[in-house]
Amino acid sequence: MTSDYFIGLPQWKHPQWVQSILPDPEQGDLAQYAASFSSVEGNTTFYGLPAVSTVARWQAETPPGFRFCFKFPQSISHQSGLRHVDDEVTALLTRLQPLAERLGLLCLQLPSRFGPEHLPELARFLTALPAGVRYAVEVRHLAFFQRGDAEQRLNALLADVGANRISFDTRALFAHPQPDPITQEALAQKPRLPLRVLATADAPMLRFISPLDLQQGQRWLAPWVEQVLRWIGEGKTPFVFMHTPSNAQAPELARWFANELQKRQPRLAAGFEDWAGRRVVRRQPGLF
Repeated sequence: MTSDYFIGLPQWKHPQWVQSILPDPEQGDLAQYAASFSSVEGNTTFYGLPAVSTVARWQAETPPGFRFCFKFPQSISHQSGLRHVDDEVTALLTRLQPLAERLGLLCLQLPSRFGPEHLPELARFLTALPAGVRYAVEVRHLAFFQRGDAEQRLNALLADVGANRISFDTRALFAHPQPDPITQEALAQKPRLPLRVLATADAPMLRFISPLDLQQGQRWLAPWVEQVLRWIGEGKTPFVFMHTPSNAQAPELARWFANELQKRQPRLAAGFEDWAGRRVVRRQPGLF
């Protein structure tokens, strides 16, 4: 990977983004998205394998520097408990092979029931994965957030195999719970767990969700600017993904974060042009 860091959103299409990053109805949504962002969370693979033609289209609509961060299918992470899934892993990697040059991280999101007693299964799964791909793991069992033996064993395992522990920062959302339906749905869906800020490998991932009031979200997000710069200074390549309760405002939150990084480190070109009224998408050199 040649960029200092990658930034993106949990999806590349949203009906409210036509006023910002998706203004051209004659151009593909992913192509327009990739003009502003260097990465995306690929949640579609969580629900099943994409068609061969779909993968080919994704490859055609993104530039060489773009990175997809796909999730392992839920059949692997949730339904099988990581057991007897070699064929499914092979099928996923085979299907994504045309995007091999654009794979940022393959992400394993584990359910809250996946606790310390399942660490042997996680160890077997991770050590069996092929080299040449970066991997990331998100855990949601409370025992992995109590700074005890279970968390130490998890972190040591991830460091040993070179897998990145994902930091999902939901603090701002739960600190400002509003009664509107959009926020209430997000509160019901997102995990409320302590934050862990660490890099167990060379590509740490931050997933951050803001409340609808972006100014409140920015106050919680501001310390992450220095942390991401610290990781970059250590030679790591962070992946940063911005969420809002409905993701309608996620592009603006990501643009704010990228601009804050650039203020502190000018060589990190923010890469965002004026979205208002933009009809032609042009990629800028450098980071994006």
